[in-house]
Amino acid sequence: MAGTITTYPVRPQDEIPAEERPRTAIGRLLLGIGMPPSLAWGFIGLLIFMSGDGVESGYLSSYLVSTGLTEHDVALLFTIYGLSAAISAWLSGALSDLWGARRVMMTGLAIWIVFQVGFLAFALPSNSYPLMILFYGIRGFGYPLFAFGFLVWVVTSVHPRRLGSAVGWFWFCFTGGMPTLGSMFARTTIPWIGSIHTLWTALLLVILGGAMALRGIREPHGNQHVPGAEKHPLRTLFASLSIAWQRPKVGIGCIVRAIDTSAEFGFLVCLPIYFMHDLHFTLSQWLLVLQAIFISNVIWNLLFGILSDWLSWRGTVMIGGGIGSAVSTMLLYWCPTWFGPEHIMPTLFAGALYGMTLAAYVPLSALMPYLAPDDKPAAMSLLNLGAGASVWIGPAVVYLVEPSFGIFGVMLVYAAIYVLSAILTWFLTLEPDLQAELDRARRSSRAPAVRPLPHASLAK
Repeated sequence: MAGTITTYPVRPQDEIPAEERPRTAIGRLLLGIGMPPSLAWGFIGLLIFMSGDGVESGYLSSYLVSTGLTEHDVALLFTIYGLSAAISAWLSGALSDLWGARRVMMTGLAIWIVFQVGFLAFALPSNSYPLMILFYGIRGFGYPLFAFGFLVWVVTSVHPRRLGSAVGWFWFCFTGGMPTLGSMFARTTIPWIGSIHTLWTALLLVILGGAMALRGIREPHGNQHVPGAEKHPLRTLFASLSIAWQRPKVGIGCIVRAIDTSAEFGFLVCLPIYFMHDLHFTLSQWLLVLQAIFISNVIWNLLFGILSDWLSWRGTVMIGGGIGSAVSTMLLYWCPTWFGPEHIMPTLFAGALYGMTLAAYVPLSALMPYLAPDDKPAAMSLLNLGAGASVWIGPAVVYLVEPSFGIFGVMLVYAAIYVLSAILTWFLTLEPDLQAELDRARRSSRAPAVRPLPHASLAK
């Protein structure tokens, strides 16, 4: 697609980035652990928001089956939700060019609140499947706009030398909320107030987290948009897709990102039913397995983000993510099947291993902008499109494979596509000059000090 490059001013090479000049002891502490102080309230708000979004993740599918829906119906509902999330995730980057990241986050928060109320107040009480599809499907636009709008904000404001750590913190808060703290919250409240009232309290968490992030962040990049983009909004939106064939590596990265969490979202559809209905795990035991997965994932999201700044973004994704997740996926099937609920420790170990290997995909969020250094928001749009696509690809695998091949067939497909992602990641190489600069910085045992990139996008 022909066009001109529109950029924001680039900081001089010798300028000390604002996030590296904290004025308070707390700011210096945050910077010391890799969190940009100027975005700290955003990370805290994201954690609480995603906790509310993740409350339902461990039990909603089994709850809907208990109300009379079939497993097939539930898989279709989650697939539609995932399609909405995929579109929304792509829009989060493109709309940030039009509106700025803060406004994108506000829109996502509003959608989540309005349609969650509709789902709880009208769809569930009437047990109407069409209303469930309407309200839950549209609610799928909410969390990606909020969360991935914030990710664009992070990537366009944080200095590259700390970008791996910053995106590690993003995914730490994202998965720390959904479903880690969310499922822990549900496990505590369901015995006291029941399933429906637990979903209402999740709404309060989302409102609290959204308000904290939007009112607390003072970093200016979230209010910036591409100059002149509002004159050609459709061109600006679809320019973020053209980069997939202009820079094929970005398109490949989008596919790898789609594979990354596809199994995770598929697990939330099929594994609660398999564990509790087929293997006779209790709800408490299943939620404990889910917690093992995501507590491990939360910890390793941060660790892999930091370590990848010193090691290799691509190698971490390829070996730890692709190959590691293929192995841990099959262990997550074999361990509960062989040992059952009576001996839960092997299953907890398999869950923790899966959470760890899934976290090895975190450096992809740092790698993607550098595959298109002059079109960073467009690259992030494709990354977010892949993230959103995983929300429907995972349930779609269950919908298509489980009726004929059972849960073993589903897990085998997930393992196979993880291997495919490792093969694809092999091709995600950086430009030689940039890669050499990163390698020199790592060999000298210091954080990479590459030149900050402009906030850029294609505009017709």
